[in-house]
Parts: sequence; structure tokens; C-alpha cells
Amino acid sequence: MTLALSYAIKHVAEKKSSGNIFVSYKKILKGKNMTYLVTDNCIKCKYQDCVECCPVDCFYEGENMLVIDPEECIDCGVCVPECPADAIVPDNELEGDIRVFWERINAEYAQKWPNITEMREEDILEDAADWDGVENKFDKHFSPEPGKGD
Repeated sequence: MTLALSYAIKHVAEKKSSGNIFVSYKKILKGKNMTYLVTDNCIKCKYQDCVECCPVDCFYEGENMLVIDPEECIDCGVCVPECPADAIVPDNELEGDIRVFWERINAEYAQKWPNITEMREEDILEDAADWDGVENKFDKHFSPEPGKGD
């Protein structure tokens, strides 16, 4: 997705001053369905490194995890290597019901939770490293409550 990434980098300043121009840009690419999804390894970790590098500010903050708005994400993948918990994956790496589940969670909570565009070190969960890799966190630890946002 080199075209979208170069477009994003070239126009970040414009986006900051004029609203999210990338939403309409992505609609031009409507035939392409791939997006990135935050999965359950973010729960109780919420490192926020991804927020710092996202050129379109498409992360939304819950009490104990982040989600990506699939309509705002330009599929550049810049956030993937930045996540210390490896919680962000391309949707095409997930299969069947698991993919549908995480698409729904990201889309639903991106509409309910506030946008986060800057890392807040003080909000990284103190025991995040202890939770990294713990299985089945969604069922036991997911919180539908919003985070602070910006």
C-alpha cells in the first residue's frame, strides 16, 4: 500500500488542520477491504506506541485497550512494528469468526470511545508487561468503558 502511505505522509499537516481527509481518500479505494485490527493482547497492556506513529489518528481509547477505526485506517501498517505487545494485525491474518469478531470490536468501539492521538506515559498500565501474552483476555478482562482520549 505504498501509494496510501506516501499520500498520508505528504498530507499529515493538512489533515491536522482541516479534519480527516483520509476518510474520503480511503473511500476511493473501496474495493480494498483490508485494514488493521487491534486484538486482545492489547487488553491490560495499552502501550500507545501505535498512537504516536499513526499518520491519520485512527486509534480510539478504552479503559484498558485501544481500537482502530477501520473507516479511518489507511492500511499503511506503520503501527504494527511499533506495538510492543504485537496486538495489531492485518485483518487478513485472522480467519473466519475470529476476524469477524475483531472487526466488529474495533468498528463498534471506535464509534463509542474517544480518539487518542498522543501517547500518555502516565496512562500505560503499570503491570502491562505481566499481561503481555496472556490468553483469553477479552472474555475475562475487556472493559467497554471509554478511556480519557485527547
